[in-house]
Amino acid sequence: MDRPYTVGQYLVDRLSQLGLGHLFSIAGDYTISWVNRYVTPSEIEIVEEVNELNAGYAADGYARLKGIGALCVTYSAGALCAVNAIAGAYVEKVPLVLINGTPDIKKTIAFQQTGFSAHHFISGSETDLQAFEHLTAAAVRVDNPDLAPVLIDYALLQCITERQPVYIELLQDMVDLTCEPPRGTLKPARAMSDPASLEQSIAKIAERLREASNPLIWVGVEVDRFGLHEQALNLIRQLNVPFVTELLSKAILPEEDALFAGVFDGQASSPAVKELAKASDFVLALGVWLTDINTLGWDIDFDKTAFVSLDAVKYGTYFSPQVALEHLMDGLLEQRIARRSPARPQIPADAVAAVPAAYEEITYQGFYDAIPQYIDENTILGSDSSLNYFGSLLLKAPVVRGFVAQSSYSAIGYIAAAATGICLARDNNQRVMVFSGDGGFQMTAQCLSTQTRFGLNPIIFVLNNGVYGVEQWLADASVFSTDKPFYKSCVLHPWNYSKLADVFGCQGFKVSTYGELDLAMKDALANDNSPAVIEVVVAGKSIPSNAAWKTN
Repeated sequence: MDRPYTVGQYLVDRLSQLGLGHLFSIAGDYTISWVNRYVTPSEIEIVEEVNELNAGYAADGYARLKGIGALCVTYSAGALCAVNAIAGAYVEKVPLVLINGTPDIKKTIAFQQTGFSAHHFISGSETDLQAFEHLTAAAVRVDNPDLAPVLIDYALLQCITERQPVYIELLQDMVDLTCEPPRGTLKPARAMSDPASLEQSIAKIAERLREASNPLIWVGVEVDRFGLHEQALNLIRQLNVPFVTELLSKAILPEEDALFAGVFDGQASSPAVKELAKASDFVLALGVWLTDINTLGWDIDFDKTAFVSLDAVKYGTYFSPQVALEHLMDGLLEQRIARRSPARPQIPADAVAAVPAAYEEITYQGFYDAIPQYIDENTILGSDSSLNYFGSLLLKAPVVRGFVAQSSYSAIGYIAAAATGICLARDNNQRVMVFSGDGGFQMTAQCLSTQTRFGLNPIIFVLNNGVYGVEQWLADASVFSTDKPFYKSCVLHPWNYSKLADVFGCQGFKVSTYGELDLAMKDALANDNSPAVIEVVVAGKSIPSNAAWKTN
């Protein structure tokens, strides 16, 4: 006799259809039946995480490469620990599915009517749902098996269309109830544009591209989130103009391309990129989000910059709503624009910094001067919200879509935990190398446990300067160039980071000279089956060179 088709199976099948290969999960009695009976026999591998925050960051890193990620937690005590990870994914348009195992209907009614509480209850059936409806593109409660297919499909469609997290409450007693099996496959809803707004915007931008002597394309993160890489690259090559990215969109197009000029990140940009931005008389910003991290002390000239993002075109005083980025790029491609003046500034060749002598003590800038020699064509890079943003944005990323940073939401501690998901989503021949501050690493250091358990081999650099350096830099950067003391709140309790390897069973190194760094890197790169944490000791007031502009 055929096994009845159930709600629990429906959710697994839909996630598999969307390409999910791993589910990050924390054991909980409200979820354990679904995980054990439905996910375990499926093709989705369960990644047992150490806490919900790390699970959320890992799922986020996974989704940035795979196109969808998911985590499964238990009600309130688990789900509310994942709030920060879901918030970051919501801000940065990362498609995550949060599955929250929830007490059954009987427990809920008993609590509401008598006050008899099941564990993890706060205020009945609405607490978690209300918390996450503000941080997701859809929040649904599956409390009826006949409605389960509709609710699950709606949430997942919102996830892949809006490229944002969604929240699914899966009640404990719904899992084994019967429902209709899936019909067809789920595909993102089509982008919508107002025809008049689109036509007018294409004409206006095309005119400026024809007139401009030194145009520049600024490629933003929406190009990546909505899968518009090919259209963007075709447009850049058709126009034959240089392009830059933002930190959040670094490496979404090939950095080896002859027209790539570098990452534009305000005053932290390379001198060549800053000069290019100044000299340009028209900047077309495709999918760029303006944030204080993306502009960093740079006054954007809105009279020469046309922003096509958030379903609108904004150029000086011109504003045109309901214009989809993909439709505008297609329209510009159809124009086959031949500019009157094709001349553009020459982009200087990348300079290779001299590596200091082996016996010299490592500085923040010296570390980033030394790192390129260890990066090959298969290296995926990532940076945490820290002073590492500055050093890493100037590194050449060899892998397309091979740089990860949560630079808009900027949650300290993100990247080391996200490396778990990145490792599981990468190609087999790729190696993950991420840069964390010591303060951030203290927040999510248990990621080493999961990575060791599953034989993952990221190389995690912990830049140990003893302080929350980026927080001090943001509040008062003059400390780094004077005798002024660090704010007490920015000073960290010291950890022996390399010794964590003894706790978690992985590799650990502590380096303070370039010779020690070289030896550690040779061992770390030779290791295939566990993470390596490399504690890089730098002086407290050592900072990357492109962060020094704010210190005076």
